Amino acid sequence: MASSATSMTTLASEMCSQISSVFSRTSSRPPVLDVMVDEIAITATAKGRIFVHGVGREGLMLKALCMRLAHLGLSAHCVGDVNAPPISSSSDLLLASAGPGGFSTVDAICGVARSNGARVLVLTAQPDSGSAAKLATAIGYIPAQTMADDEGPAPPEESRPLLPMGSLYEGAMFVLFEMVVFRLGEVLGESPAAVRSRHTNLE
Repeated sequence: MASSATSMTTLASEMCSQISSVFSRTSSRPPVLDVMVDEIAITATAKGRIFVHGVGREGLMLKALCMRLAHLGLSAHCVGDVNAPPISSSSDLLLASAGPGGFSTVDAICGVARSNGARVLVLTAQPDSGSAAKLATAIGYIPAQTMADDEGPAPPEESRPLLPMGSLYEGAMFVLFEMVVFRLGEVLGESPAAVRSRHTNLE
């Protein structure tokens, strides 16, 4: 039992350390936390709508963020939901993720948002070469491994990555979004009680 607990603690520590390292990497680009908070705060001030879109596990992380943005009192919507309103002006923001650089569906949604005058914030690990970044009005750089670069030299047979494929990027997304929600709560003047009061009771 002790060995199992130690193993679990070690794995958790090592995985969290890898995710933490994403945010300590230096870059000439502005910190993704600042970019996200600024873009969302601009939308909130303009009383615009926020739309989120991603595929796979990236999409799941964005849905979790969308829920918290609603708890903060913002008009937040997941693209594809049957009750999502139209995106229609520069007051509106599409927040999309394309970790490996681009996906056909993400690129298409970004194009629709731009053609309707909205701002597009793209989160990506490939800001210079990705197709989605070319459609963005703002870029949030998350310097983490994705499936665009997870096939390097084969590891030793007995070794396996702790966070395979795009897991590091997706884990970083979750932590980043919690930081964004915390910072936005301060910027928007939303108390923890006010945020909690908007949580659904239909559970």
